[in-house]
Amino acid sequence: MAEDQKSRLYKLKPITDRLPAVTKPEGHVHFRTKMLWVVVILVFYFVMTNIFLYGLDSSSTIDLFAQYRAILAGAQGSLMHLGIGPIVTASIIMQLFVGAKIIKLDLTDREDKAVYQSSQKFLVIVMILVESVPQVFGYLVPSDNFIGGLSGTFGDSGIINGENVARTIIVLQLCVGSYLVFLLDEVVSKWGIGSGISLFIAAGVAEALFTGTLNTEGYDPDMALSTNNPPVGAIPKTIFILTNTSAQGLVGGGYEQILIQNPNPLIALVGTVIIFLFVAYAESSRIELPLAHGTARGARGRYPIKLIYASNIPVILMAALLANISMFTMLLYTNGALSGIPLLGGQDWLGSYAAGQTNPTGGLAWYVSTPRGVGDWLLPMLDPGAYGSMTFGHGSLQIMAHVLVYVGLMVGGSILFAKFWIMTTNMGPEAVARQIESSGLQIPGFRRDPRVLKRVLERYIPIVTVISGAVVGGLAAGADLIGTVGNASGTGVLLAVGIMIQFYEAIGREQMMEMHPVLRGFFGGD
Repeated sequence: MAEDQKSRLYKLKPITDRLPAVTKPEGHVHFRTKMLWVVVILVFYFVMTNIFLYGLDSSSTIDLFAQYRAILAGAQGSLMHLGIGPIVTASIIMQLFVGAKIIKLDLTDREDKAVYQSSQKFLVIVMILVESVPQVFGYLVPSDNFIGGLSGTFGDSGIINGENVARTIIVLQLCVGSYLVFLLDEVVSKWGIGSGISLFIAAGVAEALFTGTLNTEGYDPDMALSTNNPPVGAIPKTIFILTNTSAQGLVGGGYEQILIQNPNPLIALVGTVIIFLFVAYAESSRIELPLAHGTARGARGRYPIKLIYASNIPVILMAALLANISMFTMLLYTNGALSGIPLLGGQDWLGSYAAGQTNPTGGLAWYVSTPRGVGDWLLPMLDPGAYGSMTFGHGSLQIMAHVLVYVGLMVGGSILFAKFWIMTTNMGPEAVARQIESSGLQIPGFRRDPRVLKRVLERYIPIVTVISGAVVGGLAAGADLIGTVGNASGTGVLLAVGIMIQFYEAIGREQMMEMHPVLRGFFGGD
């Protein structure tokens, strides 16, 4: 690329080249070594979720990402408080800017792609600060003992006082934890199998589903179990209510409590199982293009174009976008400094919030918020008198508009991100055509030429990409409307199932490359 045509991001290279990074292995990494790295990183992830921020007052803390906690692979009040949020947000911004040609980078060029990746790393650090500073100076409250100890050193007046120093220390802990997540993702991507971000999501969702299904603690752990304080888990709750409630009590509200009342009703457990089965079926649906080797007569194969061609990445990006919308609208409405911003601060039309609550009660933020099962939309529509408080007094038409807006955003946004993802990951027709041609394969009946292969693939890949985005977006939205156990959200369950299936397939490819090294070039291995 000519010097005058290079992107301005090249000016960041002196900075981005010095950022901490994980070096890529020089040669082939053995399959057992890759699996060992995956296990070690997963254990390290769970350790980080249980290392709580030093000096934080957990009793006064408000979790801005509560409804997106499973998807963002984080743990409230820990080093993993921000989870993968900054990484995914940085990826969204870079994809949108490159896709809209605001940033002029050719991702098929090796040098431009390296600049893209290093710039995204720099943007991750920026997003860590953007997400951590407002939370710490608004909702992550330092403990009085921590502030008191620092006040003796720094005093109580001026900018450098005990409280501000305490909050700065918490911000630094969040920055260290979030950047460690980024480095862990790089370790898995370069030395392990699959994506670290995907594995963290699957691990977090699996934990939420397990506790949501089998947790035997009551709604209030400090009180004895009773019909008003049954176990939280879907199965223990069902057994406890059936064995401790009379027939008249079951008819008078017991069945309703078991089947549809949050948390973890049976309909959510059934919905979770249905999503598991449906996603497994969708992941196995594919179009297979026949391939033949140009020189080895009789050698044939197939190139699969899966229905979920763009994988689950578009839903991750869309969920992260909605989480950031929720965070910033809450900050603008409730934060003392930001609520005074003209036109945006403290405006009910943008998003209103009740004191101490993280779920919006009205405004645009409510229309794009995630429904948490039938109790959030269907029951208030059928019986507004009994369940109207669940939707903060909104009428049936407003509830229906909420559902349609949310589903439309998930489907439309997933299609958009699916297109960007295919373009930035060398999964488009031109990149796949070069990949097939370089492996010595061709489509029978067609001339061995990347341009011919590209024209054939253009009949399938763009269409399947749109369908893929629409399917995963629709599945995620549908699962959210039905509800899931453990507050994992429909998006989380969809992601976890897709991730585990793709991880299983990745293990199969790695084993195949281990037995047949000649296939490494075709699968992109070293």
